Amino acid sequence: MDVTQTADVRRQIEELFESILTEMNIVLSRPERRRLFEQIVAEILGLGPIEPLLADDTITEIMINGAKNIYIERQGKIVREPTSFESDDHLMRIIDRIVAPLGRRIDESSPYVDARLQDGSRVNAVIPPISLGGPTLTIRKFAKNPITIEQLIEYGTVTAEAIEFIKATVIARVNMVISGGTGSGKTTLLNVISQYIPSDERILTIENAAELQLRQEHVVTLESRPPNIEGRGEVTIKDLVVNALRMRPDRIIVGEIRDEAALDMLQAMNTGHEGSMTTAHSNSPRDTLSRIETMTLMAGMDLPTRAIREQIASALELVIHLERMRDGTRKVTHISEIQGMEGDIITMTDLFVFEQTGLEDGRVIGRLRPTGLRPKFMVKLEQAGIQLPASIFGVGDRGSYR
Repeated sequence: MDVTQTADVRRQIEELFESILTEMNIVLSRPERRRLFEQIVAEILGLGPIEPLLADDTITEIMINGAKNIYIERQGKIVREPTSFESDDHLMRIIDRIVAPLGRRIDESSPYVDARLQDGSRVNAVIPPISLGGPTLTIRKFAKNPITIEQLIEYGTVTAEAIEFIKATVIARVNMVISGGTGSGKTTLLNVISQYIPSDERILTIENAAELQLRQEHVVTLESRPPNIEGRGEVTIKDLVVNALRMRPDRIIVGEIRDEAALDMLQAMNTGHEGSMTTAHSNSPRDTLSRIETMTLMAGMDLPTRAIREQIASALELVIHLERMRDGTRKVTHISEIQGMEGDIITMTDLFVFEQTGLEDGRVIGRLRPTGLRPKFMVKLEQAGIQLPASIFGVGDRGSYR
């Protein structure tokens, strides 16, 4: 339904609403009348009681654990909302309203689904029998106004010095992975730093649900697709990475690697697609490499462990790790260089590390600080015409390369 049709239907609902109030001699104050009307419109045209939550730009995530338990995330804090659904059946009708237009279904034979709303928000729904407490619905809202570099610095997510370094690595086509736990800000940071990719490059983005908002013009956006009701037509991240190599990309950005597609991503990075980026769930920079190794093994290629690690060490150069802190803020905690192999071990060096110095009124106090070491790939930056002051790395102007 387009904007004009929605406005027409809304007008018809309002006329019917007013006539019913008049006929039944129901007297309501103006605020009460408006509130009741909006609830009816949300029920008919929108997503019922969560429609106001979707319209609230300060809310980043909506978590519904059954009909009566709705939680939201606002400014990094999770709080319970007083609103609720009438019943589990009411919640199920809203879930069906979300997935039906997408040609998807959710029932006992297919009890969970990932989807995307028209505004780009990501949706995950799970229903009984695998969700024991009733239907659950999680909505990660799509930011209408993407976060900027300046905001990340203002929020304390990263420092200006670290951003200057990251900018240089993006321009110089350093292959990187942004890692962290769920909700740590990986995709947000990836989206922000991608603006440093030169506008004359052809960029391919590959995601399960399109979230990236690149500002360059020469961008091709690819999105994976689950199988249809008959179990056919699935297009995986792996399929898209393989196909992307035939589309003459300068860079490939994979929203998240979580399976055997990791091997194809590494091979893409090792075959001339420098400056490619991705994200991965992990607990630390070292854990990131372990998880990528595990995902590569999922490809079933029967490769020796050392061969896989050599692929990783050759393809990836930088890990940027984020954490969601106990006060709800997101912070870059490590920027680490992957240096190569020593025996069977991938060697890494921390270039920036977050140092927590205290906890004040529940707020984490600290700063991302340079370790005094400069990366081996500094030559790559200089070949791109980039000269970074030694002070960025916490060393004097006469500091030498390691």
